Amino acid sequence: MSLNFLTKLKILWAIADIQRIYYPVLAAVGVPVNVVTIAILCRGKCGLSKCVTYYLVAMAAADLFVVIIDLILRQIPIVYWEQFNFVRIIPLCNIHAVLLYAVTDCSVWFTVTFTFDRFVAISCQKLKSKHCTERIAAMVLGIVTVLSLLKNISWYFMFTHKYWLSNSSWFCSVGTSVSHSLIWAIVELIHYIVTPLIPFLLILLLNALTVRHVLVSSRARRRLQRRSNGETPSDLEMGNRRKSMILLFLISGNFIVLWVVFTVCSILKRLDYLKYSVSVPAFVREIGSMLQLLSCCTNTFVYTVTQRKFREELANGVKYPLSMMVKLVR
Repeated sequence: MSLNFLTKLKILWAIADIQRIYYPVLAAVGVPVNVVTIAILCRGKCGLSKCVTYYLVAMAAADLFVVIIDLILRQIPIVYWEQFNFVRIIPLCNIHAVLLYAVTDCSVWFTVTFTFDRFVAISCQKLKSKHCTERIAAMVLGIVTVLSLLKNISWYFMFTHKYWLSNSSWFCSVGTSVSHSLIWAIVELIHYIVTPLIPFLLILLLNALTVRHVLVSSRARRRLQRRSNGETPSDLEMGNRRKSMILLFLISGNFIVLWVVFTVCSILKRLDYLKYSVSVPAFVREIGSMLQLLSCCTNTFVYTVTQRKFREELANGVKYPLSMMVKLVR
């Protein structure tokens, strides 16, 4: 038993050493990657509808704020706590917590709204013209943002204004009246259920329904092809749907894979506080946090792989400053 404990402790120390390199590198990549993504998408030259562009820009903006508020202003001061010990005297932790959890909720639920929008566009042709519009996209994103902020105001009252600088879901100091309160335990459990457990289930459900619809449509298309030769309008439509599906599945799959460990660990940890005997090694929770933050930097690579025009715009963006430097040298 003692050896098992020492093994877990050594793994935790090893992960802590990795985090001292991993988090600064991730921040150095995450900020420019998301800024570039927003800039390219806002130019509107990627061959995407304005509705889709709204969702993708919102997701990139939310990811950028998560990188700044969570990774840079929370995780890096924790792993370099000796250099950031002065943070303890800054009385803003509960406000920081509200903003952090709000932007995290936005990042997660923007992915859900994008998934639903693509489900409607692919599977519900009658609703497509009414739902998949710029106005609806802007309204949905605005509502999600406001609800995310309102939902997380409870953290302001749950946490104190003092920073804890600890590798814990409670990165602010918490009074014993809160840490041992059944009411607050239930509030926190509901928080983890709403984000990201319910989004997990919704994304899986919507993707399953989308796949089912596409399989049915494919059978109908094959029957139509037997009656006619060459490419039919349905072939062109299926090609567009296929591109939408690839983008959809890569974004939602990326979210599920990188969030699953963090989600399970967060819920099990809260159940443990509620006196249910569920124990998760600390190093597993740390790995979950590292993967969850990685998800804020990966969508750009998804767009690069799946969107030809996005690759072209990215290449042009890289070539332009290089060409200017060459001209200056000459």
